[in-house]
Amino acid sequence: MPERLFVCTPSKLGTYADCPRRYRYAYVDRPSPPKGPPWAHNSVGASVHTALRNWYALPSDRRAVAELPMLLKATWVGEGFRDTEQERAAYRRALGWVESYVTGLDPSDEPLGIERVVATKTSVLAFNGRADRIDARPGPSGPEAVIVDYKTGRFEPTADDARGSQALALYAYAAQRTFRRPCHRVELHHLPSGTVAAHEHTEESLSRQMSRAEDTARDIMTAEKAVAAGADPDAEFPVRPGTLCSWCDFRRNCPAGTDRPAKEPWAAMG
Repeated sequence: MPERLFVCTPSKLGTYADCPRRYRYAYVDRPSPPKGPPWAHNSVGASVHTALRNWYALPSDRRAVAELPMLLKATWVGEGFRDTEQERAAYRRALGWVESYVTGLDPSDEPLGIERVVATKTSVLAFNGRADRIDARPGPSGPEAVIVDYKTGRFEPTADDARGSQALALYAYAAQRTFRRPCHRVELHHLPSGTVAAHEHTEESLSRQMSRAEDTARDIMTAEKAVAAGADPDAEFPVRPGTLCSWCDFRRNCPAGTDRPAKEPWAAMG
């Protein structure tokens, strides 16, 4: 029988790369340990992403800055904030970000996809991921696809962040096969600063990122098989302690995590 393909998303692969123990809690243990409270910065990010998606869903003649207060308010997620005052301040900042961002967009431009799922298969894995936006742009040899990822965090991403992002590379790899057109450019659009960090991949660099993903998938499948055969889950999915422990959803369930100082749900709001 052929080996079963490993079904994965960028988030699934990234979770294992950050900490195999966290991967086990999220994807292997059933029932999964309870998570901690929601994070305020995730609420802001989700709200902004959905508002931009709904802005593009409007007819092109209605894609105006004036639509954004209603769109953001309708999609606003109010979880994780310290209090009402902090939440209102976060809403005002987020509204300013999307208003400034949309000012630089062409309302008549129709992307290839908004929160579009792209997928591909190799001999090892079945990959699928939901890209924030996939633009259609002219290239030297004809139409091309460009991966756009929105960022709302405090830290402004750099070109090195775009180059090193496995998720963006896998989106580009899959988008080429989904849309049957070249896709080498990936962009991180940082709404708080209004900057764009970009990288132009080659076929070789995209293939290297896919090979890395396959290696990760093999490691995960090996560990899962060992646990199913009776091996110690803690040994097969070792903890990787570090600064991320303070932000981990499963911190309360992990001995290594409890040794790290806890972060309040609103800690990343500044």
